[in-house]
Amino acid sequence: MRRRALLGAALAAPATARGQARVVRVVNAYGAGGTADIVCRLLFGRLSERSGQSYVVENRPGAAGTIAASVVARAPPDGHTLLYDATAHSVNPALFGPKLPYDTRRDFLPVFLSLVTPNTIVGSHHFAPRTVAELIAAAEAAPATIDAGTSGIGSAQHITLALFNAMAGVQISHVVYRDAPAARNDMVTGRIQLQFSNVPGSVGHFRAGTARVIAHTGREPVPVLPGVPAVAETLPGFETYEWNGIFLPAGTPEEIRRGLNAALNATAAEPAVAEKLVALGGLLRPNTPEEFAGFLEGQFALHGRVVREANIRAD
Repeated sequence: MRRRALLGAALAAPATARGQARVVRVVNAYGAGGTADIVCRLLFGRLSERSGQSYVVENRPGAAGTIAASVVARAPPDGHTLLYDATAHSVNPALFGPKLPYDTRRDFLPVFLSLVTPNTIVGSHHFAPRTVAELIAAAEAAPATIDAGTSGIGSAQHITLALFNAMAGVQISHVVYRDAPAARNDMVTGRIQLQFSNVPGSVGHFRAGTARVIAHTGREPVPVLPGVPAVAETLPGFETYEWNGIFLPAGTPEEIRRGLNAALNATAAEPAVAEKLVALGGLLRPNTPEEFAGFLEGQFALHGRVVREANIRAD
């Protein structure tokens, strides 16, 4: 097992003509301090230690992840530039259409699915409903009077809100914030009633009692949110996730992709790393590039349908 892990790490570390490893650039589509940045630095920091290959994270946030993706789409396919992206990657084709400066499926090779975590519905203590059924009843009684904050148009949380409105047959208003902390502050103080968030962003509220985590959007109980029910218990079939993953530019040799996948699987399975991912609310499972690609196709289909049916527009 150790031999296979070391082989994977070696394959994941391309060498120069002189036989010395070059720095591998990890272009992160999100800013410092968020979930994507935490997981990215956790994985690649440990992978650098394991392999002796230097992985340097470069944060290039903005434009729903398209700035970072554009950089990697144009990079040489030699294994020295990676993209660390998240849920917006599977929303953007429907959200931006032909305006995207790259082809999401054609220009990137899926490598490794590094995090999957449910979204959440979090309510202010100033807001009376305590369950999904009570929330739906309140929204039915007073359409468009309940405000829910998210971190952006087309975000995983916006998709979750739009799907909730459609499946519950209600109209909860969307309030767009520059980032999740800004939405969180207004929700806690009661300026808005709800925040559609994710598990990592909700654990602190749950433990401190500063807000009420009404439900999560996964299929199974979430260990770090004990007792919090799934939306699907009230709306059967309801399921959304926020995910993180690693991509290479199209045309990168397959042995590099396979080696990087093996090295990342081994790194994520280390107890010290796995414990931190679980603490964030991550649903851990080893995965191959093919499995990640299959997961993505399901996300493309779901997000594309919600964007079309809810008429979500980037402008």
